[in-house]
Amino acid sequence: MSDAAGTGGPVYETEQPVRYERRDDLAIVSLDRPRFGNAQNAQLLYALDEAFARAAADEAVKAIVLRGEGRHFSSGHDIGTPGCDFGASWPDRRSLWYDHVGTAGAETNYVREQESYLGLCRRWRALPKPMIAAVQGACIAGGLMLAWVADMIVAADDAFFSDPVLAMGVPGVEYFAHVYEMHPRIAREFLYLGERMPAERAYQLGMVNRVVPRDALDDEAIAMATKAAKAPRFALALAKQAFNQLEDLAGKRAGMDAVFSLHHLAHAHNQLTGDWLGGVRADAIKQR
Repeated sequence: MSDAAGTGGPVYETEQPVRYERRDDLAIVSLDRPRFGNAQNAQLLYALDEAFARAAADEAVKAIVLRGEGRHFSSGHDIGTPGCDFGASWPDRRSLWYDHVGTAGAETNYVREQESYLGLCRRWRALPKPMIAAVQGACIAGGLMLAWVADMIVAADDAFFSDPVLAMGVPGVEYFAHVYEMHPRIAREFLYLGERMPAERAYQLGMVNRVVPRDALDDEAIAMATKAAKAPRFALALAKQAFNQLEDLAGKRAGMDAVFSLHHLAHAHNQLTGDWLGGVRADAIKQR
């Protein structure tokens, strides 16, 4: 355990929240905060970025499997564990945005989330090697962002997906891919009602590629990645770029920029009304 600030800052339960394994021509990347449902603090997100960068740089790696240890793939952004590190400074930022620490008002969250949420997700989406997400248990809010940047999703039969953050006063997660992951009318239901979408329905809607028994999840994801990895590396990279470009031509990137601004209008409104997000209404999510 460590105190990141040394003076009462976040207390991390582990020094390594992400595990990396090379298996033949695959990189197996595992979220490893099972005690907290693989909730995403900055420590985990930047460790995840390091793992993806390692896989991208390794010429022997042809494909990536993203998975989570424990009962849940990811319970979303960390808004209340001892390792919650909203206020921590991360000098090794991956974009050219300046540090959010020391800023005030709406600037703080806009700068931090531009870097650590929207920016990192876009960086991972552009990784020129196919990625398969293996999802079990909860895939909530910020967890969706990790699954949605993958090229394919295989879900365990106990998996469920939800974005219940309207209860916290914001119009969906920062990486707003909802209308590209499901029909807009279904996306409205998903967001407005905040209900859990079981794996089977996600499969029927095309958001999930396959649903398998829980004990077969890792094997299925690895088998899919292994098969994808048989194609020439450059062909895979170009195919992935082609899909990303066509989605962006259909408005994905520009639309996400627009919604990101609305997301931060909501953050600013919460601050002005004294109903700040940081865990104050986390219980509202559990009630939806």
